[in-house]
Amino acid sequence: MTAEQLPAFRRGEWRTSLDSVALPGATGTRLALVPEIVAHADRRWWDGARPGLPDLTDRRELLLTALELFDRGTLATGGAGEQSGEDFRAALWESAGLPGPLVDRWCEMLRAGLLKRREAPAPDGQLALVALPGNTFTCLTSVCDQAERSAGVWLRPSRREPLSAARLVAALLAAGWPPARVGLYPAEQRTLHGLLKLTDRHVVYGGAGLAATVRASPSLTLHGPGRGCALVPSGMPVPDAVDWLLPLVAADSGRFCSNVRTIVCTRPDAAEALAVALAAALDGLAPDGPFPLAAFREPGAARSAARSVRDRLRPGDRLLTRRAATDTLALPQLALLDGHFTHSATHPLIGHEVPFPFAAVLSAGPDAVAAITAESLFVHRPAK
Repeated sequence: MTAEQLPAFRRGEWRTSLDSVALPGATGTRLALVPEIVAHADRRWWDGARPGLPDLTDRRELLLTALELFDRGTLATGGAGEQSGEDFRAALWESAGLPGPLVDRWCEMLRAGLLKRREAPAPDGQLALVALPGNTFTCLTSVCDQAERSAGVWLRPSRREPLSAARLVAALLAAGWPPARVGLYPAEQRTLHGLLKLTDRHVVYGGAGLAATVRASPSLTLHGPGRGCALVPSGMPVPDAVDWLLPLVAADSGRFCSNVRTIVCTRPDAAEALAVALAAALDGLAPDGPFPLAAFREPGAARSAARSVRDRLRPGDRLLTRRAATDTLALPQLALLDGHFTHSATHPLIGHEVPFPFAAVLSAGPDAVAAITAESLFVHRPAK
């Protein structure tokens, strides 16, 4: 992408802004930001425009067409010009560090998710907001969900990766979605809370810090940390456990909230052998192999993410993976936690979420296992 500014989409048009921020990487592209006062005016415009909008039928078919265009179509994104599927992948790699095979996989996941979805509820008159994360664009599935049920939907993209949200808006328009029913509202973090007040229904993605600042309400769906964990049966052979755990830790560049971060062995003498074998498997993964790694485009971000693991090690803990982070890659890490956790499971690496493959291996008794699983949204057990 060579455009100087990636625009917002407001009131049915692509619009640049005097407020902007540089995208990560050396693309030279800036992202248009929508000030809160402008969003207030747009909500008043929406309230006046909504009653006169024609009915929107065949929403599922339009969304499927849009996702096909999103994947491989050539789309116009305002002043950013036309963008092919190959251009999209190149831009994501240059700005967000997402490799092509990962983009292919995530595009297919979006389509598959829509095809598997049950019949949507009857559309209502609400204006929805979806605040997206920067770690993966598979969360655009929530935009599809809200588009099916809402009178209108505004997307608030992450400043770290707004390209996929802008492309989905362009794909919706190309598929025939009414322009007034969709908006792209890049904004500062502090403006997010204003957007929540301006819209009727909200889906918000974010880490623990953001989750702590968002007030719970019946109209809010909050997707926070997943703290994924895996429970290894006491009799499971180590090679079988490694084969089962490796994709749970390393798939999708470790960026999903469902990725395993904590691996629990119930036998005190089983954790070390499993951890050594799994660490060797993680060290053997190539960045462009079957589990491709995303790169970091913000200066120092890869080393900072990797350092967050080392900083949380306690005396007796061991980092068993051997490769160090580079300027752009945080390579997979695995830590073996010292001791046998019995009644509690408090450790800064239990459930620690980072945007690359990482897991902590530990042994625990029944009470500690119960404490770990109670805090996890994704508890993985091997199929019987």
